[in-house]
Amino acid sequence: MRQRSLIAITAALAAGALTLTACGSRDSGDKGSDSGNGGGSTVVIGVDSPLTGDLSAMGLGIKNSADLAVQKANKQKFVKGVTFKIEALDDQAQPSAGQQNASKLVSEQEVLGVVGPLNSSVAESMQKVFDDAKLVEVSPANTGPALTQGQDWQNKKVRPYKAYFRTATTDAIQGPFAAQYVFNTAKKKKVFVIDDKKTYGSGLAATFTEEFKKLGGKVVGTEHINPDAKDFSAVATKVKNSGAQVVYYGGEYPQAGPLSKQIKAAGAKIPLVGGDGIKDDTFMKLAGAEATGDLATSVGAPVEDLPSAKQFVSDYKAAGYKEDYSAYGGYAYDSAWAIIEAVKKVVDANGGKLPSDARAKVTEAMQNVSFDGVTGKVSFDEYGDATNKQLTVYAVKNGAWVPVKSGTYTG
Repeated sequence: MRQRSLIAITAALAAGALTLTACGSRDSGDKGSDSGNGGGSTVVIGVDSPLTGDLSAMGLGIKNSADLAVQKANKQKFVKGVTFKIEALDDQAQPSAGQQNASKLVSEQEVLGVVGPLNSSVAESMQKVFDDAKLVEVSPANTGPALTQGQDWQNKKVRPYKAYFRTATTDAIQGPFAAQYVFNTAKKKKVFVIDDKKTYGSGLAATFTEEFKKLGGKVVGTEHINPDAKDFSAVATKVKNSGAQVVYYGGEYPQAGPLSKQIKAAGAKIPLVGGDGIKDDTFMKLAGAEATGDLATSVGAPVEDLPSAKQFVSDYKAAGYKEDYSAYGGYAYDSAWAIIEAVKKVVDANGGKLPSDARAKVTEAMQNVSFDGVTGKVSFDEYGDATNKQLTVYAVKNGAWVPVKSGTYTG
């Protein structure tokens, strides 16, 4: 997702602004809360995520959590003389829509940062648009390593876009972390690997497979599925006949749920394991009662176990959002707050007002942003990646995701 990972929260919100006095000229999109600092400048933080479609549960959690960060910043008057708003756009988990949204946000000069997207494949279509405009982007959910370290990241890391950051850790860590748990802790030695051919899914499956083999495990079969498909009976039969002890799926919950259900219906009573892309309550609804024992990794630690997240959880509930914050809520909040922190640095350094080159300055300031966030310490390394590398394994028990092990990947 990016892509996704292990904590039940996620933070995302980006701040941006050129010198502005008001922001009322453009009203398209979903403009969020902006209770005020009275007068001064308005900075809009764009939010891009799937607000409709199969992945909307995660996308709406991202939007709401970024909105919550804006509400807090305005209530506290965190940046004197600046009022924050969000503008949320729906990418429907489609790269083409994401690119159009990126162009729209770039065209609006009051936008000084963007939170999102959810999907790594969507991020690929947006990065250059934002980078060319020096508009900072902070994703709470993307986990594809190439987004920050280049296509040849396994051999030579090269940062392709300086305007791109993320608060979630990457699949370079998540895939191997899952492999170590499956092989060493769950004691599964034979795996059938399936992916949805998308950037997130295929990348995650590849890093899992490499580590699993390195540990001594055996891949007894591989398959690619169409992410638009609903009938997985053919691949389910292959899984049963392979003798696999576990299935690893690189993809997202709309397909993972039915896939798990159909594999078990075919007679292979073995767990399905996936990444943060499957860790949503909708997975259990789609997978049915036999999902018990299925596993997912996700970024960070469980929000319920983080002292730093207690206020976020309480404030989110009090705000009355209709949707849950889902897997990336905490990261989305932290992404948005990172943008707010960057704006504050720029304003403070410019005598209490936004400079004419605010976008470039905010992007530059993001590299040195560091604060204690909902998900823990938030800061970025030289590639724009989160310095927080913690992950968690969750298991389905009694119809819910229950954390079973948190830690960091040891390579």
